[in-house]
Amino acid sequence: MLIKVPATPQGVLAFETLTAHGISVNVTLIFSLHHYMQVAEAYIRGLKRWVDGGGDPRQVKSVASIFLSRVDSLVDKRLDAIGSPEALALRGKSAVSMCKLVFQRYKELFHGPLFAELKARGCRPQSPLWASTGTKNANYSDVLYVDSLIGPETVNTIPDATLGFFRDHGKAAATVETDIKQAQRDYLALEHLVINMRDVGDELQVDGVKLFEEAFEKLLASLA
Repeated sequence: MLIKVPATPQGVLAFETLTAHGISVNVTLIFSLHHYMQVAEAYIRGLKRWVDGGGDPRQVKSVASIFLSRVDSLVDKRLDAIGSPEALALRGKSAVSMCKLVFQRYKELFHGPLFAELKARGCRPQSPLWASTGTKNANYSDVLYVDSLIGPETVNTIPDATLGFFRDHGKAAATVETDIKQAQRDYLALEHLVINMRDVGDELQVDGVKLFEEAFEKLLASLA
């Protein structure tokens, strides 16, 4: 069982402390590369504290939940507002590009020297989890956020309808590491258009926390 903690600045601090106490966490509401790196580095710090204190390395499991469709929805609005051919050509590409780059960072962190000692002691990497993978824009493939991000050591929380689409016409192939250079080019092109993906992520995270809070308050009210 994993508890959910949002990847806000306060949440990242809480996540590190929880990990240092041997508690497994699903870190949610990650909307940018910056959010992901903050979370992954906090996991490594917390895990080191846990095992250095004598904790069982196999007890701790964690996932980093990166949200996709909401990223495209917001970025596409900004691209539409710019309206240039270059901008319009980037619609529907920001989220997948971000996640492909996230997976590259994941490999660098968890299959590189920073995690090597913890891995040797039996610790598990923090798996990237693709969330919000139902396509919201009818102009895009209904399996866009599944077909594009299949690979080892990842999780995809596919909605029932999207799973049905994938079973019908999806392609089961390792894709999370394909077209990396194109993903890098698309990400740089967004920056060239003055679309700051870190700001996009922060805005979406604030909105996401509000939605979670509202849902939690409704749950409490139903139990009163």
